[in-house]
Amino acid sequence: MPEGMLTYFEVTSASKTEEGYWINLVEKDLEPTEFLGDRLSSKGFFEEVTVKDFPIRGNPCFLKVKRRRWMNESLNKVVSRNWELVAKGTRMTKEFAAFLKAVHRYNASKL
Repeated sequence: MPEGMLTYFEVTSASKTEEGYWINLVEKDLEPTEFLGDRLSSKGFFEEVTVKDFPIRGNPCFLKVKRRRWMNESLNKVVSRNWELVAKGTRMTKEFAAFLKAVHRYNASKL
């Protein structure tokens, strides 16, 4: 896994099929630091997104990502982690940060 990934995501399962490797990732219940001081309550997850990642030993690799969302009671709206802020403050690889930003844009369009 890319450096920094397991800080925010838990691997819930991994398997190999004829199609390739499948890795299921669920965002941990760590409140986003950009909303410190606000009242947040976990409100489940966005729709799962499947992303094709770098091959493993010549086989395709698919990441099934479930991102968490919270209800910000202070703002009265649903919020999620801002991956642009996370990328600046962590030791994530640039590729992984770009991946998370792309997943964020995909989910943000469904709000």
